[in-house]
Amino acid sequence: MKVKYFPDTDTALIEFTDKEVYETKEIGEDIYIDLDQHGNLVNMTIEHAKAKAGLREFSYQEMVPPLEEKAEQVA
Repeated sequence: MKVKYFPDTDTALIEFTDKEVYETKEIGEDIYIDLDQHGNLVNMTIEHAKAKAGLREFSYQEMVPPLEEKAEQVA
């Protein structure tokens, strides 16, 4: 996954895969998703990102299940 921010247009582009875009859908004002030919998410574009998504800062955190859940999954 890649997140790109274009300050000149205040646009955020979140790339989930590198598959070819088949269709773009507007899911809300200034928010678009790109889908592949099977309907899977490829990209998401947020225009006016600072105002619409509060994009002032970006961080990534991968959430892992607690140790008890991991033990149950292995069993």
